[in-house]
Amino acid sequence: MRPANFDSLTPLSLLARTAAVFPGRVAVVHGDRRLTYREFEDLVHRMASALKASGLEPGETVSFLSPNTPALLAAHFAVPLAGGVLGAINFRLNPQEIAYILDHSEAAFLFVDRELNGLVQPIAASLKSLRKIVVIDDGIPGPDLAATSYEDFLARARETRVGFTLDDDLATYSINYTSGTTGRPKGVLYTHRGAHIHALGEVMEMGLGPASVYLWTLPMFHCNGWGFTWAVTAAGGTHVCLRKVDPPLVFDLIEREGVTHLCGAPTILIMLANHEATRERRFPRPVLIVTAGAPPSPRIIETMEEKGARIAHVYGLTETYGPHTVCAWDPAWDSLEPAERARLRARQGVPYAPFGEARVVDDNMADVKRDGATLGEVIMRGNNIMKGYFKDPAATESAFKGGWFHSGDLGVMHKDGYIELRDRKKDIIISGGENISSIEVENALYQHPAVLEAAVIGEPHEIWGEVPVAYVDLRPGAVASESELIAFCRERIAHFKAPKHVRFGPLPKTATGKIKKFELRKRAELGLTNQ
Repeated sequence: MRPANFDSLTPLSLLARTAAVFPGRVAVVHGDRRLTYREFEDLVHRMASALKASGLEPGETVSFLSPNTPALLAAHFAVPLAGGVLGAINFRLNPQEIAYILDHSEAAFLFVDRELNGLVQPIAASLKSLRKIVVIDDGIPGPDLAATSYEDFLARARETRVGFTLDDDLATYSINYTSGTTGRPKGVLYTHRGAHIHALGEVMEMGLGPASVYLWTLPMFHCNGWGFTWAVTAAGGTHVCLRKVDPPLVFDLIEREGVTHLCGAPTILIMLANHEATRERRFPRPVLIVTAGAPPSPRIIETMEEKGARIAHVYGLTETYGPHTVCAWDPAWDSLEPAERARLRARQGVPYAPFGEARVVDDNMADVKRDGATLGEVIMRGNNIMKGYFKDPAATESAFKGGWFHSGDLGVMHKDGYIELRDRKKDIIISGGENISSIEVENALYQHPAVLEAAVIGEPHEIWGEVPVAYVDLRPGAVASESELIAFCRERIAHFKAPKHVRFGPLPKTATGKIKKFELRKRAELGLTNQ
């Protein structure tokens, strides 16, 4: 018998509570389709029942290749309700990368959006553990695939309500794969307890409530949508699904659906600010934009605030369920000049209230000085740290060295206790024995009116070891030369930090908008200086 003073923590209880309290409130908007929380809960239970009827065993992985659709949102509750582990996969990977993830996670079921069938066709026959493929038809055409339709799969449901008991809230809820930029992607394990607490942290820090309307500009496959799949549901808010980011459509939906919140990497903010059809548009009401994935420049923060956005800058990794820290805003800063407010907001901040701790430490795990200058590694521990890496005990042990999770990110600690990132360990540039932060150089470049996006890497040099080199994408119609940008940087940062070369053109990005610096390094190694 369960004791009176204990209950397991799981996002499943958050959905049950919201469906009971707000059964008639709109839960999901997808084009012209609307689902109330009663209808959404029914869909979740039908999917869970169908999974059980189809032979899903406890602890087996159910994978999804899907844009942001009601089916994927429902799976965030249905798969764990059926006793399975949700594996939402980045659909911008190639078939071989997807096959690795499916095999490594031992996926038993794969749900794929019809538009993405072409990713599965070349690998379907070779997948080792997969027993069933289900195709979701969301109205977008795609190639044929030998599979069960989503509607026929749901028809297998035998129960209108699926009972659920959780003996251990540290049981695995979902598995999320890292980007794999330095090797094979790792399977990061989330627990019921961690997901529940993460959801409540987002509700608290982002002011979510029943009147909140959240627009899905962030992929749900990315850290389970930074936990907003669960958080918006916990608050009784409305999810507005979006298959892909189209700036004019984003502005239209913000106006039409009364959107109050959205998430996105800085590159999404850059798209919204600079698309030719939205450059002059403003939000009809304040919209809280949660940004992370790469440190945003103060300039893009200031630009989006001019459009009517309120920026919440957060920081985390796949291993921390997405955000772990937030630049918690001090109302005393409201009276500062816009540029100074943007500079403060560009910091990564302090841990969310329910999450735990974050420190900046030296190689001996001693705290660095709170001087905003002494560099160290950011480490964390708390309620939203991963359970571990799936089938990789050595990597898990290394990541948890000394009882803390080691992020691999380098930062400083300010005197007010706020963290500010300087670089990834692998991205720091050591030139003539001096450390150069690529972020500092990028921020200098972003101040130039012609620069749309910038990335700085270290390239080998026979004298200095490494020198900073900038890759820059200019704004449409803008003109700037290499010498002009180098001189511009030298006016703002130390001369040795300024880029020695500037290469122009579009920058390669991940599905979540991060610039692929590893690809830029490959270009440099191959001598592809103009690509």
